[in-house]
Amino acid sequence: MASVMLEDTATSFEDDELASMSTDDVVRASRLLENEIRILKEESRITNVELDSYKDKIKENQEKIKLNKQLPYLVGNIVEILEMNPEDEAEEDGANIDLDSQRKGKFVVLKTSTRQTIFLPVVGLVDPDKLKPGDLVGVNKDSYLILDTLPSEYDSRVKAMEVDEKPTEDYNDIGGLENHCFSYDPQGVVPEIRSSSTKGSALLTSRDWKNISGPCLCSTNKCYFSEVGRSTAGPGDGAKLVWDAFQLAKEKSPCIIFIDEIDAIGTKRFDSEVSGDREVQRKMLELLNQLDGFSSDDRIKIHSRKMNVHPDVNFEELARSTDDFNGAQLKAVCIEAGMLALRRDATEVNHEDLNEGIIQVQAKKKASLNYYA
Repeated sequence: MASVMLEDTATSFEDDELASMSTDDVVRASRLLENEIRILKEESRITNVELDSYKDKIKENQEKIKLNKQLPYLVGNIVEILEMNPEDEAEEDGANIDLDSQRKGKFVVLKTSTRQTIFLPVVGLVDPDKLKPGDLVGVNKDSYLILDTLPSEYDSRVKAMEVDEKPTEDYNDIGGLENHCFSYDPQGVVPEIRSSSTKGSALLTSRDWKNISGPCLCSTNKCYFSEVGRSTAGPGDGAKLVWDAFQLAKEKSPCIIFIDEIDAIGTKRFDSEVSGDREVQRKMLELLNQLDGFSSDDRIKIHSRKMNVHPDVNFEELARSTDDFNGAQLKAVCIEAGMLALRRDATEVNHEDLNEGIIQVQAKKKASLNYYA
């Protein structure tokens, strides 16, 4: 309402001012307005010409990009990604200015398949924030600009380990080895096994169990399945085969890696001058590294984080008591401790509740053990 009143006041003021102006003043003001309109039209025409010029440049650049992106690419590996700031380097008086040295951002050191090491001040068509050392990229064979990222390269022997077709074997097709089947239950691999009905099932001995357990696991869990067999025990770069197998499994996770004939490399370490013995030890160390790892794992879960825990709880003592527990058993300890606290109408879980939970989980663990001669 106030804005409408202000507009009416301004309009009435302009009308009064126009009424008080002479004829010459009105003609002069009209000419000024015509000049302003003519100038604005000229600026609009120039802007449209520049816009058409920019559109032509964009079209030309897109055609150049399309021409440069034509296959084949030159394959290269990212060696290092550098961040450089030209302001940090002092310039000498009278020195020539290099435009590449004045660029800010990330630079890439690239090693091509022709054994050339290239420094790229301009990365190319790929965002440098999405690149990391070791990535496989496709570059232009003349300018070496990065045009596209390529999938990770794995050894052909590792790719041959992948089981593409889902096996047809199921736990319902075998019988007599229910204890073996339920040994996978803590990992949540076997959701349900109807052991009561063994009609039409194949009765297997423990010797045949390892040959059928892998396909059964794959069929029940609906996941990628990899086999690591005698190929890792052969001569050559066996440690790299193990590394490639685990990297491919992580890429296709969730997955199961079935390791057979592990006794071929799982020998006792000893001093030897024979190259074959050292190769076997390298394979075993790489396997241990991939299984346990020497670095922290981001997938670690702290089950007691969301629990209302008493500040006097000694987690170091609890950790020593649960040294051989897996993740599912640690979660079970926290659940049992929470149930004990609820039974005594407590608002916090104390140290005694967690100790009692460990005792209960250990009792269940010992009761589920099976011994075979």
